[in-house]
Amino acid sequence: MDLFLAYQSLIAFVGINGLLALSVYATLCCGQLSLANAGFMAIGAYTGALITQHARGVPFVAVLAASALLPAIIAVPLGLPVLRLRGVFLAIATIGFGEMVRLFFVNWDYTNGALGLVAIPQRTHLWTIFLALAGALYLLGRLRGSRAGYALEAIREDETAARTMGIDTTAHKLAMFVLGAAIAGVAGALEAHLTFMVAPSGYGFGRVVDMLVQAVVGGTAAFFGPVIGAAFLTVLPEVLREAGARLGFAPGPFRLFLNGAILLVVILFLPNGLVSLLRRRRAA
Repeated sequence: MDLFLAYQSLIAFVGINGLLALSVYATLCCGQLSLANAGFMAIGAYTGALITQHARGVPFVAVLAASALLPAIIAVPLGLPVLRLRGVFLAIATIGFGEMVRLFFVNWDYTNGALGLVAIPQRTHLWTIFLALAGALYLLGRLRGSRAGYALEAIREDETAARTMGIDTTAHKLAMFVLGAAIAGVAGALEAHLTFMVAPSGYGFGRVVDMLVQAVVGGTAAFFGPVIGAAFLTVLPEVLREAGARLGFAPGPFRLFLNGAILLVVILFLPNGLVSLLRRRRAA
């Protein structure tokens, strides 16, 4: 029990990072590399924080619903033009959106600019995080083996052929883009109400790279793969810190080097991510 309490914050961030990795997976599963999720996360975080601070008494489930709804609404007019792009062009366009959102909050006096919002009531608990994570996994898991799921696989493999077969590729891609935005928004609100604060510096390009790496390292061949990657890369720095403390040195740059080396090994020898290890054991 004491060990659980000591690592409660780490466990919470495993769940939040799992949600963020799933928000990236939502677009990756139909072959779209969208890097707008840090922007959607920021919108959800600020939405939830402002509601909690200025409309006290609103149930937290309603706060989370609003934090999911606003990014989802914004994702529709954004997705209609940018999802016509492919590959690196889509990535660049969505990076631009994320930076636009970050700079908006940096320059908005109502949210205290670059300093952000503080003294946000702590309303996030472990059960709320993992309930949200279970809900996201359920939605994405339901796609497997469904008609929509097969359509998404067809779009990922060959969008032109999928369109020829009568699949509405625009509608399917937009639906997953909106779903990813909603999941990222919920994760942002959960984090804001866990850490007591929200600031634009937490939603830069580095944050969306972390989401993408977690999703890829976990593996996108299975809907739960990104959660495995998020757990692995969230716990790894803590393990390295503990190891450094016991050996009498601060990991510092060595920790970053080891992180990079582990990522390189996973990408080279496990191209389908860590989830492929589970499949190998099941096959054996």
